[in-house]
Amino acid sequence: MLPEEKKNTEAWPVIQDFAKATAKYPWLFFGVVIGILSATATNLAAPLFLKHFIDLLTTAGIDGTLRGAMLATLGGYAVITFLNWAAYRIQMMSVIRLEARVEQDLLNRAFGYLIGHGHDFFIDNFTGSLTRRVGRYAHSYQQIFNSLIEGMMPTLLFAVGVIVVLFLQNWWIGLGLLIWTIFFLILQYVMTKWRYQFKLERSAADSRLTGALSDVIGNHSTVAYFATQNAERRLISGVIGDWYRATMKSWNSDVVNYGVQGFLTRAAQIGLLFGSFFLWSEGLLSLGTLVLIQIYILSLMDQIMNIGSNMRQLYDAFAEGNEMIGILAQPHSIRDADSASTLTVAEGAITLDSVDFSFDDLRPILSGFNLTVASGEKVALVGPSGAGKSTITKLLLRLYDVTGGSVQIDGTDIRTVTQESLRRAISFVPQESVLFHRSLRENITYGKEGATEEEIVAAAKKAHCHDFIASLPNGYDTLVGERGIKLSGGERQRVAIARAILKDAPILVLDEATSSLDSESEALIQDALKVLMEGKTVIVIAHRLSTIMKMDRIIVIEDGQIAAEGTHEELLNHEGGLYHKLWSIQAGSFLTDTRPA
Repeated sequence: MLPEEKKNTEAWPVIQDFAKATAKYPWLFFGVVIGILSATATNLAAPLFLKHFIDLLTTAGIDGTLRGAMLATLGGYAVITFLNWAAYRIQMMSVIRLEARVEQDLLNRAFGYLIGHGHDFFIDNFTGSLTRRVGRYAHSYQQIFNSLIEGMMPTLLFAVGVIVVLFLQNWWIGLGLLIWTIFFLILQYVMTKWRYQFKLERSAADSRLTGALSDVIGNHSTVAYFATQNAERRLISGVIGDWYRATMKSWNSDVVNYGVQGFLTRAAQIGLLFGSFFLWSEGLLSLGTLVLIQIYILSLMDQIMNIGSNMRQLYDAFAEGNEMIGILAQPHSIRDADSASTLTVAEGAITLDSVDFSFDDLRPILSGFNLTVASGEKVALVGPSGAGKSTITKLLLRLYDVTGGSVQIDGTDIRTVTQESLRRAISFVPQESVLFHRSLRENITYGKEGATEEEIVAAAKKAHCHDFIASLPNGYDTLVGERGIKLSGGERQRVAIARAILKDAPILVLDEATSSLDSESEALIQDALKVLMEGKTVIVIAHRLSTIMKMDRIIVIEDGQIAAEGTHEELLNHEGGLYHKLWSIQAGSFLTDTRPA
């Protein structure tokens, strides 16, 4: 099941997650709160000075005392105005530093946890969708913080302050504004909950669109080979159509919300204007108080109008944040034990003891499988596709855990050691090597950080890739393109072999390592691998049997069991055996020439 199908639709888990991240920087958050409180207080205080000034203006006759009071009032207003400016600067400086640090932490945390998921997790999810979720997770923090702390919190504080001040001026005005504010906020909450379903639907459609685009673009060569551009256009057009319909539902709900919101704020403005005018005409309000009410109402309505926008952004951010929260809440399928130790390889002996493994109950791959590879032994695994050969190497690397039995190195169950130390002890060259979009130097040194230039060149020469690298304009600094697309298959494979040579781990696993090479390159690589294998425990998976004739032992696997084992010569002597059949198919009419006398 894909993450978008089991998305957490609650806001509270996101708030809890982000609150913990914010708590790491209490002083920055304190600066934000102080800035907001100070800015709100000065926003409330400034109109009071203007009210007092207008009331002084309406006083009959201006003498020296009155003039001094007016100047003092204006001076107080000026001080409050600059304090308001300073408060906003404190708030802004604290916010940008807090958000940047927390988003940095969230990105590191999201990537760190994501990359720790098991092999099956990445098989089941689109790369593009996962990449976008990491970015949106961090960005949603900024949206939520800005909406809650910088948007709604100051508005609610200002609303409370305005209601209190107006109550003190005239309780009818204060009561009317209080009732309207409560009604408005309840209605906004109800409408936001109603709109949230459309936000979630749009967010899920957006993720599906990103994943679909990434899937097609990443396989553009296949699309070209099979001339299926029109079919892919129709496919993507359908996904875009789903996205369009989800987007229109979401945006139409915004239109309804803004319409209701605008009507209510205008009704409140007009009602309070008429009410305050009536009270002034009855002599119950001073002219300054009448102006104060209008300044407050205009300012409050302007802020309250933003609540709808803040809530929309808030729930958009909740929907996006929940996508990553679901992944963070999903336990890693492969985890280090609490007491996991660091693997130290002394001999490099490998044992698979009564191993059971299946991807599900309907597809058993290995059942009671036993295999021992002695220290320094070179063993080849052969057999038909689906027999379980690659599964054995994945279990050894602990990309999957056995469902029964154990995999051991030097007698130590690999589940009791850290995954990092286990994989550092194994050099692995897969059938199809994928490179990073980095320089050739960085790709070769991927298994050995801090390697010297001499070591890099020596490994490249042993893998017979130094000559073609040296011929490139930028040599070892040449970027290889996404997934190494700028290199041929054979060149990518030789770079991967150079990486394994440089890593120089005590255990070597080759999964069809020469499958992408031409005959000449294969002969060269076979010589390099012969040097690489010296003093190491080696497991080779091979379909081309000519590449494993000189292995110490060949294990023939069929239906998850060992069907036969022995040297190349011994297995060929069993004419009815699977190995003999495979050899006959590959060698054809040359069988009699290649068999030993």
